[in-house]
Amino acid sequence: MTTVIVTGKTIEDAVDQGLTQLGVSRDLVTLNVLEQPSRGFLGLIGVKPAKVELTLKPKQAEESFHNEPDSALIRTSELTSSRSTELDTNISNDIDPYVEASNFVKEAAAGMGLDVEIEIKKSRDGKIFNITGEDLGLIIGRRGQTLDALQYLTNIVANKHSSSFVRIILDAENFRLRRRKTLEELADRLASQVIRTGKEVVLEPMPSQERKVIHAKLQNHRQVNTISKGEEPNRRVVITLK
Repeated sequence: MTTVIVTGKTIEDAVDQGLTQLGVSRDLVTLNVLEQPSRGFLGLIGVKPAKVELTLKPKQAEESFHNEPDSALIRTSELTSSRSTELDTNISNDIDPYVEASNFVKEAAAGMGLDVEIEIKKSRDGKIFNITGEDLGLIIGRRGQTLDALQYLTNIVANKHSSSFVRIILDAENFRLRRRKTLEELADRLASQVIRTGKEVVLEPMPSQERKVIHAKLQNHRQVNTISKGEEPNRRVVITLK
């Protein structure tokens, strides 16, 4: 199998599922977005999933690879802007995708009445755009939903101007770290509840990046297991006794 077509809540979710099916990492495939997901403004409930086609690069199509894919879930949304968010096959090598993405974030923030600056840092998963300024709660939103939606759009803008896949993680006021700690504390608390009551616990639906935090926190736990059940956008983590 050298090509798969998969759907997901977001393009990132669909890509992760396709990589799992092919058993390869992201740098070994070419990505073709067949359908953009349909969503409300800045993270409202989606009405149409994303559809992508992943094809093994020529050299990889002749070999069998079984690397674990990276993932970093990003939610979908639509933002009123003059900037097109359609992936463009005519990519210009003269345009820096990170500059374009940074400008897009600033324009989106300006549309909210905010004046922000962006500090770009390297990370294992790509580039982190650390947003600074006043009233950043507007950009973060409830449980980071607005930040996730803006992150999704920012990645589309960046990849429009890049010949290879790039990943950008948006952060503001250390939200990503604070959210991770909250989820890890939740995982410990619910694991104790499962042990105490002997009954499994089903968490509320979460994006894949948050589910991974729960799984990672409890993966070496001696008394509980975690699994994911359901379909996007209602996929949930279930904690059970071993």
